Amino acid sequence: MDQKISAKSRRLILLGSSGSIGTNTLSVIEHLRRIGSVNFDVVGLAVGSNASLVSEQARAFDVSHIAIADTTRSEEIIGVQHVFAGEESAVQLINAVAREGDLVVGAMVGSAGVPATLAAIEKGCDIALANKETLVAAGALVIPKIRKKGVTLLPIDSEHSAIFQCLFAGRSLDEVRRLVITASGGPFRTWSKKDIENATPVQALDHPIWNMGPKVTIDSASLMNKALEVIEAHWLFGLPAEKIKTIIHPQSIIHSFVEFVDGSVISQLGPPDMRTPIQYALTWPDRAPGCSEVMDWENLRQMDFEPVDHEKFGSLKLAYRVIEAGGTAGAIFNAANEEAVRAFLDLKIPFGRITRLVEEALDALKIKQVCCMEDVLTADQAARDFVTQRVGDHEGKPSVATTPASSVSG
Repeated sequence: MDQKISAKSRRLILLGSSGSIGTNTLSVIEHLRRIGSVNFDVVGLAVGSNASLVSEQARAFDVSHIAIADTTRSEEIIGVQHVFAGEESAVQLINAVAREGDLVVGAMVGSAGVPATLAAIEKGCDIALANKETLVAAGALVIPKIRKKGVTLLPIDSEHSAIFQCLFAGRSLDEVRRLVITASGGPFRTWSKKDIENATPVQALDHPIWNMGPKVTIDSASLMNKALEVIEAHWLFGLPAEKIKTIIHPQSIIHSFVEFVDGSVISQLGPPDMRTPIQYALTWPDRAPGCSEVMDWENLRQMDFEPVDHEKFGSLKLAYRVIEAGGTAGAIFNAANEEAVRAFLDLKIPFGRITRLVEEALDALKIKQVCCMEDVLTADQAARDFVTQRVGDHEGKPSVATTPASSVSG
């Protein structure tokens, strides 16, 4: 499409600018500027520790406010007027620069993004959410606040973006029989259960389709990422667990299905390129010419589907358990998984232990009602402490020593 769109301007804050979603978001923003679509004024960037990259991004987009969680790296940020450092830096950034009507892209990995997202909603910002852990851990706080403030929540995950787009074909969620979320199956789809148990970090990080950071890639290998997406879909679309299904689709061309009560099924297709759902979230409710790959229909020969093998991948069963339990179950589930993944990448536990540790945490820790952020944080910390103790008690290591997490970038 050669026709250019009349330019509009909007302020944007990017939480998690150094990761895969963050860098792709900035790439999409550059593209939208080039074609004369939405002109985003990037007013704030937040990262965990990558001072050099965020400094480059700040110069490229003329950003004067930066947040960095790692206080030891804050002095490495140069040429930026305002730098917030520490665990609360992303919240400080939001409080300093966010205004009603801004768009905040939540791309921080893990539960660290929850407080900043809540602060942005309180400021009246719309949220484009890639950080699924925010809803998994604190959906009971986020969704009511979204409704109270009257802001828009836009999903960036390819699967949830697909569902969001498909739902425009229906008039009401009452017309939805079920959602079907697709999964590539990760690197271990064809492996035996025994081999998966002892997979190394290098093997688990070798995803056949998607290029993501270490934590998300390990989650994809265990299908824990899909479990998180099932819980996120529950919060995003307000559907019960029994209306959310999963299926393996190795090609990752169909990103999700929506099945309606009359038997019609609508899906969203596209090459596995995260710039597509990112751009849709940035330009919604409009569409603009994209910068992503396009479908190669002439060479498309087949699309395969198969059921999830729950014997090999037990994480999905835990997702339905979390939805049914409610309360702090999501925070426990998410935090336990984060700590177990960290232990695996640090060569302290075998791959197969990740899901078992999450299940053990859900078994051992009391699930309570979520009334405030303190409830989420308390459950989060209890789960981390539980897993850390269990890892310390575990004497075994992965069968093949390989690159530790400290040397893996993403």
